[in-house]
Amino acid sequence: MVNPPKPADISYQMFVIESKEILESLRRRAHLMTDGFNSCRNVVCNFTEGAMYSFPQIKLPPKAIAAAKEAGKAPDVFYCLKLLEATGMSTVPGSGFGQKEGVFHLRTTILPPEEEMPEIMKSFKNFNDDFMAAYEGYSWSRL
Repeated sequence: MVNPPKPADISYQMFVIESKEILESLRRRAHLMTDGFNSCRNVVCNFTEGAMYSFPQIKLPPKAIAAAKEAGKAPDVFYCLKLLEATGMSTVPGSGFGQKEGVFHLRTTILPPEEEMPEIMKSFKNFNDDFMAAYEGYSWSRL
């Protein structure tokens, strides 16, 4: 904040309380999202700290990578588009951030309302389970 209230200002105490609650809520959402991603098959996510975004790594099966190439898409783009079509969740493919060859990520925000996060992560997990089941039977891509 450019010009926050000063300790002598009448609004200062409320500012401190609200700021603390916002930061605590962001931390809880980061935990919900990180824990949710890490509970999914073939998804690994570091804890989101000091940012509004999570960058889970998606370990895509070779069959999914081949299907993406057949569709003329990068594998992470393919996954993100399938996620959007199935759930309405908008994510950004990691290939837009210069990820290492053969490693796939997506970027998503931790900003949805805290009370909606469990349902959002449940929807993601259901999608991911279905996606992985559709393309399993092969060895998974490695780091």
